[in-house]
Amino acid sequence: MAGGALAAAAAGVELVQFRSGGAEDPLLGGKLAGALEFEDEGRPPLDTLLGDELDGRQYMDLSHLDRDQMVTPTGLFYVRTRSSHLLRAGRPWSIRLTSRAGTARITINELNDRAEPQGLRLMECAGNTRAVQFGMISVASWDGVPLARLLDQMRFDHGARILVSGFDEYAAKPVTPSVPGASWIFSRDEIESSRAFLATRMNGQPLTGDHGAPVRLVLPGWYGCACIKWVNQIESADDTAAATSQMQEYAARTHQHGMPARASEYQPATIDPAAMPVRIEKWLVRGRFRYKVVGIVWGGSRPADNLQIRFRPEEPYVPVAGAQPAADAPWALWTHIWTPRQPGIYRIRLRLADPSIRTRRMDAGFYVRQVLIDEV
Repeated sequence: MAGGALAAAAAGVELVQFRSGGAEDPLLGGKLAGALEFEDEGRPPLDTLLGDELDGRQYMDLSHLDRDQMVTPTGLFYVRTRSSHLLRAGRPWSIRLTSRAGTARITINELNDRAEPQGLRLMECAGNTRAVQFGMISVASWDGVPLARLLDQMRFDHGARILVSGFDEYAAKPVTPSVPGASWIFSRDEIESSRAFLATRMNGQPLTGDHGAPVRLVLPGWYGCACIKWVNQIESADDTAAATSQMQEYAARTHQHGMPARASEYQPATIDPAAMPVRIEKWLVRGRFRYKVVGIVWGGSRPADNLQIRFRPEEPYVPVAGAQPAADAPWALWTHIWTPRQPGIYRIRLRLADPSIRTRRMDAGFYVRQVLIDEV
């Protein structure tokens, strides 16, 4: 959308905006003059696979989001860890399930036969930062098997904790501080309340290797570190079970109190409601520059609809007029028309008007983004 608009602006085409809710669009009759980059952020290649195995990454370019395409194509969905060279594609795969009732296995073919649509689900890496332009967040359509249903069929004790592990051995030693050992321990209530499932398909196609093929865990509303890839084992655990290396690695990023020794002492790694800008468009309207801030809102049980925004610490927060979240959407776009008073650096910060809603990362300024305005 932004690319097409910029091309039209370069050709001198006047871009007429639609009216909304009976009110005239403040950019009506204006021309798109360009898009601004955010300041003081990393500049990694976006939408490009980088590195290998445990060091493998891919960061999504959020600036291209538009209302007509809110589902991330599989090839652009962010990657935190790439597939190990020790995994042989096409080899027989099964998950070992161990409970008090004994040990059993379920094959990938059996899981595929039981898989059903799980809807659009968002995933965000707990290590998503401005160093990567917050590009470790994406949304896909998933198919899979509800984990709670599988546990019932395999006669797992309802009072037991559940350890989900995945293949996490690599041919090369990592250069980054990433720690091998993909596993997480959940309470049964966490599995049921999150509607966790074992995913076998993504956007209508079998999972790719980098996204956990042939099967990965997805916990809607939880950070990606808990969404174990290459699942090969599920077993019962009790309240004395030690926290896994994965839980310890992400303790700070999932807002734990220190680094608890036991898995039972960990708080759910859930994503609070959050919002941030992803694109700043510069418009020339009747001889004056105005700016369209386009952003996303996500997290919590549903996208928040009471956003407020400010551009400098001394300024008051004002409502985001263009936020239109859908109750069934894992994320939503919002827009806000802004007329800066003078050139300079602005820090764009958002909050929810309702202070009773927990928003730990927004409260800390985690998603604040900075922009330089040189023309007003």
